[in-house]
Amino acid sequence: MNHIGGMAADDWNALAGHHNPFLRHEFLLALEESGCASEKTGWIPQHLLIEDDAGKPAAVAPMYLKTHSYGEYVFDWAWADAYQRAGLDYYPKLVSAVPFTPVTGARILTGESIRTQELTDTMAEAAKALAREHGASSLHWLFVTETQVQEFKKAGYLQRTGFQYHWQNRNYQDFEQFLQDFSSAKRKKIRRERRFVYEQGISMQIVTGNDATTNDWDRFYSFYRATILNHGAIAYLSRDFFQRIGETMSANTVLVFAWHNNRPVAGALNLRGNDALFGRYWGSDGHHHSLHFETCYYTAIDYCIANGLSRFEAGAQGSHKLSRGFLPEPTYSAHWLQHPEFSDAIARYLQQEHDGIEYQLNELNEHTPFRRQC
Repeated sequence: MNHIGGMAADDWNALAGHHNPFLRHEFLLALEESGCASEKTGWIPQHLLIEDDAGKPAAVAPMYLKTHSYGEYVFDWAWADAYQRAGLDYYPKLVSAVPFTPVTGARILTGESIRTQELTDTMAEAAKALAREHGASSLHWLFVTETQVQEFKKAGYLQRTGFQYHWQNRNYQDFEQFLQDFSSAKRKKIRRERRFVYEQGISMQIVTGNDATTNDWDRFYSFYRATILNHGAIAYLSRDFFQRIGETMSANTVLVFAWHNNRPVAGALNLRGNDALFGRYWGSDGHHHSLHFETCYYTAIDYCIANGLSRFEAGAQGSHKLSRGFLPEPTYSAHWLQHPEFSDAIARYLQQEHDGIEYQLNELNEHTPFRRQC
């Protein structure tokens, strides 16, 4: 399918489930209809669909033909450079991912089918055929679950491992109980950061669901744009995109605003799944001591505790998250390259990279902010 609108939302969502909001038909449709994921931006939809004998959808995979590697968060620029130096074309390539969203989830969506294994095997091979059809150099399944990456390995794909920092809710009753898990020095640091914010006269506001107004989305988007421009980054998402998810995914949206002297000075957007909160974008109108941590982490943790959510994923990268209670969690992707020599070379590289990641994870887990258990 070259447009997700070609499939009924109810059919897609029955296969995607409710666990991960980024896999919902509404989110992917907003990306396409706003023009954020389109041929113009180098994200050309090529979604794969398997139907059962009755012609009903049995499995889908969000898929895009890519002419670059922006917005993926699993970095393969060195691979593209090696292809170019060898006189070969790395682009186009085929990617199964949620554009601009480094959040782990299933990439082959089968709902509660008892044929999941069979459908996964079929889709893994169908995707290779689609890559060949488009003359793509390679095929990449990004931020897949640990279960699915094992299935891809059986189908001849290479595994790549990375990691992010996630917060886990240990049945905390409030933020103060969460802090009791910290060593004394780390606990004092977080209390001090929160105090810095409130001593500046800043207050925090959470706006959820249908309570979010057009003015709220305008405010958030202005912060998002300002921070993107200040960092010289690419504004992948448009005001139209945010408006669309505000209208069609209101039950999943959690906006956080910081107010000072009766005006908003910062904002962050989170999306809520069944049992997790996902931090995505933030911005501010200038520097305010410790406000990033309060807006993006602490207020969101407060929300998770109050709403009984088990996990908070605050986005990619960020070693500073470790000292604030976010622990490293592995992430996975699966890759298939048509060129056999390059495939062999990258396989060797990925094994070395994997060994380095394992060592780094072990080191990080030795330096968490939490008290050591006797």
